[in-house]
Amino acid sequence: MDFSYTAINKDGKQVKGSIKANSDVEARTQLKKDGLKPITVKAQSVFTKDIDLGIETKVKTRDLAVFCRQFTSILSAGVTVVDGLRMLAEQTENKTLKKALNLTRESVQQGLSLSESMKRSPKVFDEMFVNMIDAGEQSGSLEISIDRMGKQLEKSAKLKSMVKSAMIYPIAVLVIAFVVVMVMSILVIPKFAEMFESMGTDLPFATQAVVNFSGFIMRKWWLLIIIIVGVIVLLKLFGTTITGKKVYGKIAIKAPIFGDLNLKSNSASFARTMSTLVSSGMNITTAIEITGKAMNNILYKLALQKAKSEVEQGMPLSVPIRQADEIFPPMVHNMLAIGEETGNVEHMLDKVADYYEEETEAKTKNLAELIQPIMIVVLGGIIGFMVLAMYSPMIGMYQNINNI
Repeated sequence: MDFSYTAINKDGKQVKGSIKANSDVEARTQLKKDGLKPITVKAQSVFTKDIDLGIETKVKTRDLAVFCRQFTSILSAGVTVVDGLRMLAEQTENKTLKKALNLTRESVQQGLSLSESMKRSPKVFDEMFVNMIDAGEQSGSLEISIDRMGKQLEKSAKLKSMVKSAMIYPIAVLVIAFVVVMVMSILVIPKFAEMFESMGTDLPFATQAVVNFSGFIMRKWWLLIIIIVGVIVLLKLFGTTITGKKVYGKIAIKAPIFGDLNLKSNSASFARTMSTLVSSGMNITTAIEITGKAMNNILYKLALQKAKSEVEQGMPLSVPIRQADEIFPPMVHNMLAIGEETGNVEHMLDKVADYYEEETEAKTKNLAELIQPIMIVVLGGIIGFMVLAMYSPMIGMYQNINNI
C-alpha cells in the first residue's frame, strides 16, 4: 500500500512524501528508521494517490553537478550516506532524480554499496558515474571522487552549453528564412502571378521558377510536407546505421566553420573525462573504455576501442592517439606522451582539457561574430532574389515603353 506522510526531519523541518508499506504501523516504523518523526500517516485513496503518468523528466548534467557538490558538502560535514541521500531527495525538484535518490537510499539501507545502489538507476547515473563512485569506495576517498565527478560534470555542462549557443543563431535565421519564403509564396507571389498572366508576356527564367514554386506550394503543400518529413525520417534512419554514424561523425568534425569547434570540444571532453577517471585510481584500460562510451561521436568511440586493445598489449596510449590524427589534434598526443614519460598523465590531460575548453569558448565567441553577417547575407539574398524575380518583368516592360 501507498501511504502519504507528514514528518519532521533531523533539521526540525516539516517534510511531506509517500512511502510503501503493508500498514500504517510499518510505515511509521520505516520513517523512524529514516530519521523522521511522523506526524500524520494516511493510506492513499484513488483521489489522493500521487499520479505517475510514466513520463520521466530528464536529469540534466548541471543537475547532477549540483547534486555532487551538495553531496560532497554533506558527507564532509559527517552526515551518513543514507541521511545525505534522504536530505538531497527531499530538496530536489526533479522527480526523476528524486526517485533515483530514494531508490539508491533504500538499496544502501539494505546493505548494498553506494555504487551498486546507483546501478539500479542507469538513466540517471551512467557507467562513468558509477565507476567513479566505486573507485572512491574502494580507495576510501568517496568524497574526493564525488567532488571530482561534480567538477567533471560542471565542465561538461559548460562545454555543451557553449557549443549549443553557437548553433542557435544560424538555426533561428534559417527558420525565419523558411517562414519568410512560405509567406511570400502564399500571400505575395500569387498576386504578381495573376498580374503577369493578364499581361500575357513571357517571363524570365528566375521569375517563372519563383511563380512555379509558389503554385506548387499553393496546390500541393501536402506533398511538400510529405517530402520534408520523409527526408527527415530517412536521415534519422540512416543515422542509426554504423555507416550513417560514421558519415555524420565525419561531417561534424570536417564541416566548414563548425568542424573546428566540434574537434576542439571533443578533444576537451576526451581529456577531461580521462583525467577524472585516471585521477580516481582507475586503471588506464577501464578509463579508456568508459571514456569511449561517454563520447557522442562514433569516430572517437571506435578510435578509443582500438586504443584500448593496443594499450592492453603494452603500447602507450599516446601512440594510438597519434595514429588517430584525423580526430585528435597534435597537442593531445604530445602532452599525453609527456605525461606518460613523467608518470603524471592525469595532470597533462587536465592541461589539455583546460586549453581546449578555453579554445572552444573563444571559438564560440568568434563564430557568433562571424556567422551573424553571413546569415544576414543569406537571408537577404533569398528575399532579394524573390523580390527581383517578381519585379524584373515589370522593369523590362517599362524599359520597352521608354524605348518606344
